[in-house]
Amino acid sequence: MSHHKPNTVQFKAGERNIFFHILTACNLSCAFCYINPVHHGRRAVAYTTLMKWLHLFYDPAKVNNLIFLGGEPTLYKHLSHAVQFASQIGYASITIDTNGYCFHNILERVSANEAVFSFSLDGPTAEINDALRGPGAFDTCLANLKRAIQLGFTTSVIYTVSRQNITFLVDMPPLLSELGVDRFFIQVIGLRGKAANCDTPLQLAPHEWLCTVPAVAQKAADLGLTVIYPKVYIEPTESFACAGNVAENFFIFPNGRVYRCPLCEDLPLHSLRVENGELHSTTGLTEQHLFSLTIPEGCVMNKLLQSNNIPYDSDGRPRYRISCCLLKQRIDPLK
Repeated sequence: MSHHKPNTVQFKAGERNIFFHILTACNLSCAFCYINPVHHGRRAVAYTTLMKWLHLFYDPAKVNNLIFLGGEPTLYKHLSHAVQFASQIGYASITIDTNGYCFHNILERVSANEAVFSFSLDGPTAEINDALRGPGAFDTCLANLKRAIQLGFTTSVIYTVSRQNITFLVDMPPLLSELGVDRFFIQVIGLRGKAANCDTPLQLAPHEWLCTVPAVAQKAADLGLTVIYPKVYIEPTESFACAGNVAENFFIFPNGRVYRCPLCEDLPLHSLRVENGELHSTTGLTEQHLFSLTIPEGCVMNKLLQSNNIPYDSDGRPRYRISCCLLKQRIDPLK
């Protein structure tokens, strides 16, 4: 069988991606949740504020992509109105990242041409998934995923790979193909939030990722899925590029903090903030001051915040260079 090779999805000029955490509350308590209420806030964004912020971050000269996140965004009772409002403003794409519980009948309250639903599943069975996400999460998510597909929504599934579930990643493509899922996102575990303080190591060694993820991604593409996963490691001949320098990504939280790099979200390094309805630069040392630094390890943020995942040789040189966490590999299925 012939294969399509993975393509690196380069940062696109003229494109703006808005990752909008509209609340931090969630009905689950996942082992690797990255939400940190101390730095992200504890209250949901008021609906009148949300509408103003959607206008604030929309740039009519660019292609604007919007992702609603939480916590669990479907807990937000005004989410369907927010989707419709964003669509009217002109956002090119709107995605709802959900744990699958789909509160407030959200699947019936937005239409398939208004939003994409991205479901989080971290195992091919209830035994594997629910050990990470909580009892009943698998069955509920699967039922609502099937419902979304029946209603004609474009759907994707996000699988966060860690030491606890990497063995079972290979079983995901057949399941998703049978269900009729459109896209498969394989995500690397980040040392943020709960995962940063977990007693059991969750992050993968380079050989574990490289020996498993690309092969599973190819299998998924062979079964008709579009697959997207982080590049993670840079080849020796490739140059490093930081999204903070060459792309427009905004990670917005209910307390008004706005980050350009998601690795910084556990710290008060946000380069921007929303105050009195306006976007302001944060004073002092912020993530923005670090984006232009060049180091042998590649990503400066990874070196500063997750330095234990970079091995070195006997001469002190890094064995691997880490790419920007926002740089992705994509495999499209053969037509």
